[in-house]
Amino acid sequence: MNGYFPSIYAPPVATQYRMTLTVGEHTPRHIRRIVRAFLTDWNKEHLTEPAELAATELTTNVFRHVPDRRCTFLLRKQRKGVRLEVTDAYAQLHASPAESSPDAEGGRGLLLLTAMADKWGVTPTPTGGKTVWCELTTPSPV
Repeated sequence: MNGYFPSIYAPPVATQYRMTLTVGEHTPRHIRRIVRAFLTDWNKEHLTEPAELAATELTTNVFRHVPDRRCTFLLRKQRKGVRLEVTDAYAQLHASPAESSPDAEGGRGLLLLTAMADKWGVTPTPTGGKTVWCELTTPSPV
């Protein structure tokens, strides 16, 4: 009868992380650390690399394209993966990957998101802004 009994005082593991912030040049590095920590807690370490890259692209777009650089970052655990969202108050949408010039110095972030995410999109908010989101899922065992 010496089995393990979890403490009734241990807090439950959070299933999402939300932060409202002003994005600076070092923000993506800090967001990557947060993403890595939560994915470890959720036993989804195998999604760390694509999730960190997605978080970097989403927050970098705010830094480059949103005038006040304010956003809300959301990382949510899902049954088969994770969802990342960045919501800002700027209604203008980024150029789609197909519209980016091959000679442009930037504009490949959404192309990377297309390549690594299982799903992604842009949803207008009721207040006139937008949410750019992506979902990464765990591959099914073969």
